[in-house]
Amino acid sequence: MSEHATSRGFYVALGISLLVLTAVTVGAAFVNLGPFNPVIALLIATIKATLVVLFFMHVKGASEKMTAAVVISGFFFLAILLVLSMADYLTRAWR
Repeated sequence: MSEHATSRGFYVALGISLLVLTAVTVGAAFVNLGPFNPVIALLIATIKATLVVLFFMHVKGASEKMTAAVVISGFFFLAILLVLSMADYLTRAWR
C-alpha cells in the first residue's frame, strides 16, 4: 500500500472547511425554508461525509478497484436512502 504525501496544511484547511460547513448547518437550522430545511441539512451533511471519506479515509487516490467499488456502492445506497426518505417526508400531509 502506498503512502499518500499530503501536507499538514491541507488537513488543517480541510478541518476548517468541515467546521465552516458545520456552522452553515447550524445557521441553516435557524432559517425557515419550509419543506426544504431537511433537504439543505442532508445536502450539507452529504458534502461533509464525502470530504471525510475521500481525504481522511484516504479513498481519493486509492489504486485498488475493490476500494472504488465499495465506495461507489456505498454512495449509491446512501443516495437510495436519501431519495426514499425525502420522498416520504415531502409527500406527508402536515396538518
